[in-house]
Amino acid sequence: MLHGMTGTSSKMRPLAESLAPDNWGVVCPEGTYVHPRSGRAWWVREEGVKTAVDDQILVSMKKLERSLPEGKLIVGGFSQGGAIASAMLETSVEERILGLVLLSTLTLRSKQLQKTLNSIRPRSMVWMHGERDHLVNIDDGEKLASIFEDAGWNVVRLRHKKGHMVDLRQKDSLIDAVRIMSEGG
Repeated sequence: MLHGMTGTSSKMRPLAESLAPDNWGVVCPEGTYVHPRSGRAWWVREEGVKTAVDDQILVSMKKLERSLPEGKLIVGGFSQGGAIASAMLETSVEERILGLVLLSTLTLRSKQLQKTLNSIRPRSMVWMHGERDHLVNIDDGEKLASIFEDAGWNVVRLRHKKGHMVDLRQKDSLIDAVRIMSEGG
């Protein structure tokens, strides 16, 4: 499970452990870059420099690709971490990914994601987003979920009235979706 911008693996671990099925390990890597305010990030945006973001995303993906454990994976992330989680489908670990958990996130690489999804087998994804999210607009989140649905993925949508957060009132639905993924569904 990948944390968001200014997050840390230690902050993400309790949620990840609570979602993990029995007999599954949990890995919560640290973001590749130190964020100037606090915590870590998978990329740090510099004003007016888009290529730097693209390069940082690729570096983060490669670092994760090398560090993930062997075996089947369910890859998830919150905010920035969710964007990286979906991008991991472009890497050599793609065939080991049983499903995705994408929380309050979007894609910065929609054309690449669509191309990738059209070339791999569909599987499952659970998506959660808040209607009052002031950091990642709900419309951008909905667009991400639709990209997966259009590619034939089984998408469980969990929408809530809150902001940029995980709605713990829907945690049982998250747990069920992850359990079903772990069973190959």
